[in-house]
Amino acid sequence: MGAAFSRTMASGAVAAAVAGGVHRALRSRPRPRWRRTNHAGRAVDLYAGPAAVLGAAAGTAVLPLPARTRCAALLAVLAAGGCGAYDDLAGADDPRRGFRAHLGALTKGELTSGAVKLFGIGAAGLAAGALLKDRPVDRVLAGTVIAGTAHLVNLVDVRPGAAAVTVLALGAPGLPGEGLAAAPMGAVAALVADDVGERTMFGDTGVHALGAALGVAIVAGRGRAVLLAHAAGLVAAAAYGDRISRAVRTLSDR
Repeated sequence: MGAAFSRTMASGAVAAAVAGGVHRALRSRPRPRWRRTNHAGRAVDLYAGPAAVLGAAAGTAVLPLPARTRCAALLAVLAAGGCGAYDDLAGADDPRRGFRAHLGALTKGELTSGAVKLFGIGAAGLAAGALLKDRPVDRVLAGTVIAGTAHLVNLVDVRPGAAAVTVLALGAPGLPGEGLAAAPMGAVAALVADDVGERTMFGDTGVHALGAALGVAIVAGRGRAVLLAHAAGLVAAAAYGDRISRAVRTLSDR
């Protein structure tokens, strides 16, 4: 128990140190493409995104995990972060949001950056699920949970601090296990003050990577019944995504 706790703490500490260091380094050399105006009209940067990706990846890398589990976690985090970064940069001026908008554009022959993100993260989730599970049904469920959790964190990222609180709340129950949740939680802990202070944003880059990391933490060591329950809940969340985002806005603005 003591050794497991120490490994978990070390993972979180490494994730926090890397995320904080990367964020400071990026802010020292600002680039216009990574600047945005938030919901309140304030100018913020998107550097928390790549910082969260690298922090979560570093925290995962130091855990003593089976090779397939480590590869699955790193694949999910880096692929989700990469797809999110593509959408952050290529889709910066695209007002369309949500599955329906991007799939609707696809039916008209237009491949949006949001659609690339959607299919890319879905494929990465299935690939990670295939590394984590042996049976085809379990692999599909695992992939659904990983991609669905990435999407869920994105849904709540409509106000400062909302994504961070979600990551910490979803990750805490998984800490006593293999410790995979410690990496995204550590990365968030290093960046949450700047996020809440409206100096930075996680953007699609960060929220999808953090969500995918949480998805892997949920999947690892869980049986089919648990995966099925999580997958069903995440599919329902995706179906009612607009309502979830509106609810977060309403609660945050009170």
